[in-house]
Amino acid sequence: MILPKVRDPRLVTIRRGGTLTDEDHHLLALWAATCAEHVLPLFEAAVPDDPRPREAIAAARSWVAGELPMMQTRALGGHAMGAARPLRGAARFAAYAAGQAAVVAHVAEHDLGAAAYAIKAVRASVPRAESDAAGRAECRWQRAQLPDQIRALVIDDQARRNDICWLVFAE
Repeated sequence: MILPKVRDPRLVTIRRGGTLTDEDHHLLALWAATCAEHVLPLFEAAVPDDPRPREAIAAARSWVAGELPMMQTRALGGHAMGAARPLRGAARFAAYAAGQAAVVAHVAEHDLGAAAYAIKAVRASVPRAESDAAGRAECRWQRAQLPDQIRALVIDDQARRNDICWLVFAE
């Protein structure tokens, strides 16, 4: 569960009564795609012939470019999450990260889903004794990728939703 019961209007598009601009929505989608792509090799090492997570990440970028409608992007995100379901560990979390990145086109708050699952993928890819440090390093890397325009919004949202995102954003 990565979505809050009470939606933050800063992460709801203007068309739906919030304050999120299309430009910022696009930046959130691109950041989510970057987070998911960073851990995609963890999925592809386990299931090299399944293109669904990579296609979901590409779909997020295509949606931002105006080349793919939201509904198709969202569907490709669902397919990536379908690729995750039979798996365990890092590969599963990496595929979920890709799916979450694509569904940002539908609900902007899925950006943290992509980031959180990517952190979980990294943590699952290393020995347990190293997982906390690896997760913190991934979180720092992700934050370094944030565009200045959305940095404060995302950092604030990470603090607000950390408890429902498996506490992966804690320093």
